[in-house]
Amino acid sequence: MQLKIYNSLTAEKEIFKPILEGNVGMYVCGPTVYSNVHLGNVRTFLSFDFIYRSLMHLGYKVRYVRNITDAGHLTDDGDVNNDRFVKQTRLEKLEPMEIVQKYTVDFHKVLDMFNFLPPNIEPTATGHIVEQIELTQKLVEKGFAYESNGSVYFDVLEYNRRGLQYGELSKRNIDELFANTRDLDGQGEKKNAPDFALWKKASPAHIMRWNSPWGEGFPGWHLECTAMSTKYLGEKFDIHGGGMDLKFPHHECEIAQGKACNDVAPVNYWMHANMLTMNSQRMSKSTGNYILPMQLVSGENDFFEKAFHPSIVRFCFLQAHYRSVLDISNDAMMASEKGFIRLMEALKVINNYKPEENVIQNKDSAFNLTEWKNKAYDALTDDFNSPVLIAHLFEAVKFIFALNDHKENISNEDLEDLKNILNALVFDVLGLKPVEENNNEKLDQTLQVLIELRNQARKSKNFDLSDQIRDKLLAEGIELKDGRDGTTYVLN
Repeated sequence: MQLKIYNSLTAEKEIFKPILEGNVGMYVCGPTVYSNVHLGNVRTFLSFDFIYRSLMHLGYKVRYVRNITDAGHLTDDGDVNNDRFVKQTRLEKLEPMEIVQKYTVDFHKVLDMFNFLPPNIEPTATGHIVEQIELTQKLVEKGFAYESNGSVYFDVLEYNRRGLQYGELSKRNIDELFANTRDLDGQGEKKNAPDFALWKKASPAHIMRWNSPWGEGFPGWHLECTAMSTKYLGEKFDIHGGGMDLKFPHHECEIAQGKACNDVAPVNYWMHANMLTMNSQRMSKSTGNYILPMQLVSGENDFFEKAFHPSIVRFCFLQAHYRSVLDISNDAMMASEKGFIRLMEALKVINNYKPEENVIQNKDSAFNLTEWKNKAYDALTDDFNSPVLIAHLFEAVKFIFALNDHKENISNEDLEDLKNILNALVFDVLGLKPVEENNNEKLDQTLQVLIELRNQARKSKNFDLSDQIRDKLLAEGIELKDGRDGTTYVLN
């Protein structure tokens, strides 16, 4: 089967042809660790975790690089007081690297909770300052960058003069960029408004700073990813991923830096995950339509009626294609929980199924394993279409329950094949995990049943049975207490 990937650069699905046969180099833009990872980030990283798992399942050897941005950056207004790291250090009264450590730990904790596979390499921006300075020097030497008042900027106009095209990924016209871009970051230092910073001079108030040939400063945001991706994957690699919001200017600038520096387009396939909404509205702290991943899992929020296990959240997210907007709501999560439980029940049935005891001989089956397998893998190789793949999984679920009810049959050979494929697709590719039963919840449910049976016995004046239930529970350390509001229990 041929793998097809939607390439954001060409806006088309293309047959995937890796640079080195059987191998894939994939870089994904990681978090800026100045605050808790939000649910939209989780959606993006989950999309690429699924893509990573799929590539490996399809037989590729993958080098997956996902960075950590731990160096401060100025926002569009150029004010050092709006540097996110500076603001957070002042707010929490911590050193910058304490902020970095705190929120890097949070990031990993959240991703572990959702069963993400770790990348092969997780480089940090502060660990690659030397490489970023070297890249900046090379761009200056080649005439694609210039120094101004201790800062260094990429010359977008010069880039286009040489027959290159800034804006090719986001499909933006250079003339429109010049007309509509304000010089907020350069504060008069830049030759052209669209020019972007490779290195910024640090003001006295800026905390994170390094020595460079142009004085003390810090790297530009776009430069970090170019330095780290090329170091670990080469000047040209297979896949670069990230959120849709990074297409411009971040990924656009990465393309320009790579072409200008190394005379080659840095990436063959650009992939972008779409955004996450909640209750059909954009998630935003300012509007109050906002929830952290931990709050969704714990149930400590005002949007959802109950807590949801991380595997159920993951299952819900995968029911939307990575390029589609994903909207979560209470109804969507409740439906996902039902579907997830049914899927896990089917896997239990098929994994424990014994055909020699249950199979009906000489009965034609409506389920064609070969056709089903082809459809499942067609979905997986069609730009990693997780919702269609899940739909095909439920075709198998329907068959499994029919099989268990003695309404279908399967050969021993097909049974093993179905088991292996289902377990691989559900656990290895989708990355789902069975929800472990909460023993306390199961105990409570069981006791409520016994209390109800005792109440019925009392209403029927079957006091012998009523007393027997009470006494046997007491012998096991469970005391029933009858009160005005009904019967409760105490564990002794």
